[in-house]
Amino acid sequence: MPETTRQKFRAMLKPGAAVILPGIANALAARVVADCGFGAAYVTGAGIANSFLGIPDNGLVTLTELTDHVVAIREVFAQPLMVDADTGFGNALNMSCTIQVLERAGADAVQIEDQVFPKRCGHFEGKEVIPATEMVLKIKAAVDARIDPDLLIVARTDAIAVEGFSAAMDRAHAFREAGADIGFVEAPTTPEQIAAVAKLPWPQLINIVIGGRTPELPNAKLKELGYAGVIYANVALQAALKGMQAALGELRRKGHMGEAQNLLADFSERQRLVQKDEFDVLEHKYSTKD
Repeated sequence: MPETTRQKFRAMLKPGAAVILPGIANALAARVVADCGFGAAYVTGAGIANSFLGIPDNGLVTLTELTDHVVAIREVFAQPLMVDADTGFGNALNMSCTIQVLERAGADAVQIEDQVFPKRCGHFEGKEVIPATEMVLKIKAAVDARIDPDLLIVARTDAIAVEGFSAAMDRAHAFREAGADIGFVEAPTTPEQIAAVAKLPWPQLINIVIGGRTPELPNAKLKELGYAGVIYANVALQAALKGMQAALGELRRKGHMGEAQNLLADFSERQRLVQKDEFDVLEHKYSTKD
């Protein structure tokens, strides 16, 4: 049988691989990521909150809204997908439902975290975490709920900012014992903390938020330290925002684009990216005009 995307993801996310996982918030971003040649992607909850609702990453995206985005992205993205499921949208029972829904939607890995629901961005002030014992039960519920044993359960802790680094590492160990496949200690603030997390003896992720709490290290260094994956959750979103501001600012100032058209992808490039030619072929195939 051919290898599934879940099996492929398991094989990819090995210590030392430092697979770059660009964040995507919609199907168009997924097409860009695929076109750039990335081998996997990360469906970012923050990106969906910002781009779909125009609000901060403060836990107001619903499971239904997240699932709709995952379905649309899965339709156009053939590579492995990790999905940010925040806190699982409630308690352990909610977590079970969340895993089952996202698995059906096409997730290859589901990331869950130990913040109090509703959560907030891992690089915001004022985070709170649930007791480690409660999160352990939620992880067990997630593991029990998956149908495909190759679906990866990613357990994130936000405890560094709340309880300190040592407590966060203790949580990471407990989450592994509960059955999590991948570890994710969010928002280490120093190179020393980054190195210590990487030494945990199972695959680890690091989240690089440009402008956030975690210093960016070169990918070669993260490979050397032993990270399995490197999430760049917001690069596409931040780049799109800057591009929109530049182009629309020019339009507002001058009333036309003129020589500033170089700020835009041209019309043909936009149609190429969304694969208009393939739809034209289908339209011709089923046309009654011939």
